[in-house]
Amino acid sequence: MRVNKEYKYSDLTSKIIGSAMQVHSILGNGFQEVIYQRALGIEMQEQGLNFSREVEMPVFYKKIPIGRRRVDFMIEEIVAVEIKAVIELKDVHIAQAINYLEAYNLEVGLLVNFGSKSLQFHRLTNKYFKS
Repeated sequence: MRVNKEYKYSDLTSKIIGSAMQVHSILGNGFQEVIYQRALGIEMQEQGLNFSREVEMPVFYKKIPIGRRRVDFMIEEIVAVEIKAVIELKDVHIAQAINYLEAYNLEVGLLVNFGSKSLQFHRLTNKYFKS
């Protein structure tokens, strides 16, 4: 896979996307999200990526905790990966993933959809990220 240096953490996100492509090439589309999540975990482990699955994180409103949300994967503690298994990604899926980045104050994320005939992915950036 070609690495585009214009993206922050492009080496890491390229490995994640490559792992997702491998999973999709073997399983195709049509399974539930959890199946792809498990397979992607195996593939990323084989790639030597450090990750946690279903990481529960607090959501804040005006610095007050208002709930919790689980991100599908947290890779190397810097990239969030949200998985979908839908026929077509919609704007609401992208907005949801961006909202998670903002709520968790993460700079970079990936939205990966295994449900279409071809793997779909979006690299996402939190424009409000505070380092």
